[in-house]
Amino acid sequence: MQIINRISVDKKKQDIAYFISFCIEQYKNEHHLTGLEAMSQLEQYGVFDYLSEHYEVLHTQSRQWIMEDIDQFIKLRKEGSV
Repeated sequence: MQIINRISVDKKKQDIAYFISFCIEQYKNEHHLTGLEAMSQLEQYGVFDYLSEHYEVLHTQSRQWIMEDIDQFIKLRKEGSV
């Protein structure tokens, strides 16, 4: 049973990593940034933690919705609201 639980946790971590990679690529394209610029911006505002913590809900949304959510999250961070 322990092995099954570990495999399940590893699979979820992998799914989250794929999702974050997808978001980086989409954000980069949406904002006409290099990969490094996108990574830097997303890291600066804590977006990776946000995406990871809220993966269960976020990964079910459309690309457009996710991009708008990330933009809103960054805006709130810049304003000091989050």
